[in-house]
Amino acid sequence: MAYDYDFFVIGAGSAGVRSARIAAKHGARVAVAEGSALGGTCVNLGCVPKKIMAYGADYHAHFEDARGYGWNVPEIGFDWTTLIDNQRAEIVRLNGAYENTLGNAGVEIIQGYARFEDAHTVRVGDETYTAERILIAVGGRPRVPSCEGGDLMAVSDDLFSWPEQPKRVVIVGGGYVAVEFAHILHGIGAEVDLIYRGDLFLKSFDRDLSQHLADCMEAKGVRLHFNTDLARCEKSDDGFIVHTDSGLALPCDMAMAAIGRVPVTDGLGLDKAGVHLAKNGQIPVDADYATNVSHIYACGDVANSHHLTPVAIKEGHVLADRLFNAQADRVVNYKNIATAVFSDPNICTVGMSEREAVDKGFEVEIFKSTFTPMRNQLAGRKEKTLMKMVVDKASDQVLGLHMIGLDSPEILQGFAVAMNMGATKADFDRTMPIHPTSAEEFVTL
Repeated sequence: MAYDYDFFVIGAGSAGVRSARIAAKHGARVAVAEGSALGGTCVNLGCVPKKIMAYGADYHAHFEDARGYGWNVPEIGFDWTTLIDNQRAEIVRLNGAYENTLGNAGVEIIQGYARFEDAHTVRVGDETYTAERILIAVGGRPRVPSCEGGDLMAVSDDLFSWPEQPKRVVIVGGGYVAVEFAHILHGIGAEVDLIYRGDLFLKSFDRDLSQHLADCMEAKGVRLHFNTDLARCEKSDDGFIVHTDSGLALPCDMAMAAIGRVPVTDGLGLDKAGVHLAKNGQIPVDADYATNVSHIYACGDVANSHHLTPVAIKEGHVLADRLFNAQADRVVNYKNIATAVFSDPNICTVGMSEREAVDKGFEVEIFKSTFTPMRNQLAGRKEKTLMKMVVDKASDQVLGLHMIGLDSPEILQGFAVAMNMGATKADFDRTMPIHPTSAEEFVTL
């Protein structure tokens, strides 16, 4: 059968754009369908606008710290509209860059939401398209609480176009999004309450880092309510009231749910293509990213458990190389994935936590340092940096590196390379430090 395309990609996010571009580079006839803005969650409603807003929130502390270094800082103010408008302009610029990248690669962009008609046919609007191979890369969206009034609550998508600066915010959740938006909103001057049902947020991270962050946030004035869950949300005359299972009634002008994400698989017509779904809504795939239908693939957040933009990009790239450049040996390295939380202070981690290493049977040695960074001394800022190294006692191999403090994501990226090369504690010990820096602490622990 003659198909319209060799490769049809549903979703122009991180996985879809990369896979489409690489497949076209290898000579495939490629189309990508997208019903929203190009770039997916990361560019439009995730990493990029969030990091821009986190930078904006950071300036509050920068202005305070400058006085200790001799700067006469006048009275400062903050304009919410300027931040929102400027980050939106940057996103529009990036949307255009993605369009140019795909166009220059020879990828046809089809505007609209795609759904399957059968295993080789998709419909976008009134048009149908056939393809030999199809990639599902539709990502996910924020989960909405199922409790009474849960539909009244904002989710992370909403913040980037919120019409007025929030003054009092209640955030429900304990993952990346919850603590990052607590930082952003508190940094621009809002009162923030964060509710989490567990005893400590960021449960997948090394507990020392999570506890250090909790201490820092409370010292800055963020009110943390652990072992507390959302009961219901209601409208009030001037905003909302969030009720908890412990009897708290918290008034606010923004009630935000940050309780995870769900795959965007509804409306795809997967049943018509015969593609199976897992109970959690994700699309199960094999080691080659194929679904149960061998010529239909899935990459990124809709299929994997690592909800990170770089992972989705790597998967899309590897899939295109395998399918259209006969590089069957190309694989994604899921080991030692470095990840950052743009909280205040930043967290970055790579490798195993102490608990994870012990649970896997390693006898570990722990090297840890807590110190006040030089930058904070003259500023009078009491916030400390924590660094931690988890080492396998038997082999001396470094199993995990963890840091909370200024520039931790920038510092740990390079160390992630070393860990993927099998670095040992002895390798760190014989490395000459760069002085004076915070990063040198990792080679002097």
